[in-house]
Amino acid sequence: MPNTMLAVMKPEAAPGSEIREVPVPKFGPNEVLVKVKVASICGTDLHIYNWDQWAQRRIKPPLIPGHEFCGDVVAVGSEVTLVKEGDFVSAEMHVNCGKCLQCRTGQAHICQHVKIIGVDANGAFAEYVVIPESNIWKLDPAIPQEYASILDPLGNAVHTVLAGDIAAKTVAITGCGPIGLFSIAVAKACGATKVFAIEVNEHRRAIAKKMKADFVLDPTKDNVKQVVLDNTEGVGVDVLLEMAGRQDAIKLGFSILRLGGRASLLGIPGKPIEINLAEDIIFKGAIVQGINGRKMYETWYQMEALLKAKMLDLHPVITDKIPMKDFSTAMARLQSGEASKILMYPNGTK
Repeated sequence: MPNTMLAVMKPEAAPGSEIREVPVPKFGPNEVLVKVKVASICGTDLHIYNWDQWAQRRIKPPLIPGHEFCGDVVAVGSEVTLVKEGDFVSAEMHVNCGKCLQCRTGQAHICQHVKIIGVDANGAFAEYVVIPESNIWKLDPAIPQEYASILDPLGNAVHTVLAGDIAAKTVAITGCGPIGLFSIAVAKACGATKVFAIEVNEHRRAIAKKMKADFVLDPTKDNVKQVVLDNTEGVGVDVLLEMAGRQDAIKLGFSILRLGGRASLLGIPGKPIEINLAEDIIFKGAIVQGINGRKMYETWYQMEALLKAKMLDLHPVITDKIPMKDFSTAMARLQSGEASKILMYPNGTK
């Protein structure tokens, strides 16, 4: 076992990051040391890189970011029984306290005192990462590494889609970032009859078509409401999956939701928004759900079942594969709007 490793480091409270040689992290009796095979870059990582207002409030450098990954167990603490050296794993990176009301009533995914590995503690943009045994998820070796590295955002999609009935339902997805794109595949796999993908970005719309959405619409050019009404017998969609977190997208989404429909909201607005509570929710009899992360660990079982059954083709969403040393190039690609999911390889190979 080496004493040092390469990692993406946020060294100080300023934009940017550096590739640094740092000590391999130590692990405790209930922790697992994982050699990272593949890490996936998230929008949160771009916020940290850019050092925007959210990052300035939340992040305390120095920090190794990264909360989406897969790898092999290389060492375990003395009290670990769940996994052993050589096991192929990923992890739920939200570490819950286990003691608050939410944790003790089956809602650990919204723990009052949650800490996120890669946000509140050193994460997976490194050759090695330490994970609490309670958060390790042992994987079937048949699951491709590419998919194993994106279980965090895929889990967000699975949680959102399966938060209510989806089989034989019509679905609108507002916002086709990676999670919105994954949601197309999950909704189709779980029996949705028609999926309307609504996205302003041309590159993301192209991927939405590859993900086999039934209708791919540009809200700046297409009459989205009319297209939806024409293809839902004039009633609107049964389910709205809101992934954009933008005022105009949310407003549009509720306008095409049928009376009594379900709206599951995952997108996070950058500022408070206005909504017509009476028309869009109360008079409509809408069921509105806030979706946060993945259920611990119901969502993980659902994800693994879908992947083992080979019901999801996620490859179109993976647009880039890079060695870790090119991390800044990946950030530029994300900022350009021309990349979707970027996978990063600490050992420099693909």
